[in-house]
Amino acid sequence: MEDGASPIIFFLGVIQTSLNLPDWKNIIYNWQIFIPIFVVGYVIGSIPFGLITTKLSGLGDIREIGSGNIGATNVLRTGKVGLALLTLLLDLTKGFTVVFIAQKYFGPDATFYVSLFVVLGHMFPIWLKFNGGKGVATFFGVLFALTPTAAIVVLALWVIVALAFRYSSLAALISVSFAPVFGHFLSDPQIGSILAILAFLIWIRHIKNLRNLFKGKERKINISLTSNNT
Repeated sequence: MEDGASPIIFFLGVIQTSLNLPDWKNIIYNWQIFIPIFVVGYVIGSIPFGLITTKLSGLGDIREIGSGNIGATNVLRTGKVGLALLTLLLDLTKGFTVVFIAQKYFGPDATFYVSLFVVLGHMFPIWLKFNGGKGVATFFGVLFALTPTAAIVVLALWVIVALAFRYSSLAALISVSFAPVFGHFLSDPQIGSILAILAFLIWIRHIKNLRNLFKGKERKINISLTSNNT
């Protein structure tokens, strides 16, 4: 039994070392502590602030507006700039808060995985049949909690690309792609690994946007007080 398991354990060890992953045995042996933390992270991440804010403001279901996404960019398409900024702030805050608390009280192993679960919660909320947002704002909240220096650099990159091309999706994809590099060198290799996994997830959630970009059909950022964004 042990001999048969040895190659698997060895292979997992290689992956763990190569990707700077936390010790998986620690997670298994202390599952009573880690599982509740991960569940709380997911639940907080799954709060659909874009949907809540638009409904409370009388705009109806944001999923029936624009791209149908629950994120701040789609809220902006309602013409309510303030509401879009509020959604952005709330989505960012939930990512920051969960990771900040995990860092302060539960250590690096919990921080690693809760960083993933809070973003996964935003992307795949159980309340919305696992059809959530793209995760960019929540990603930035996680990033600011993990490494503020890298977060400022990545945010500046997002702003530069967004101003130059006026595509929120393109700005997101380029900036999150560089986040693992900045996280690795400006903070810690393990943080770089967290950000690499999150960047991959964000790219997956932007497949439709990528297709639209290549076809020239992607909506541009249009900060106006009308809902007729192009």
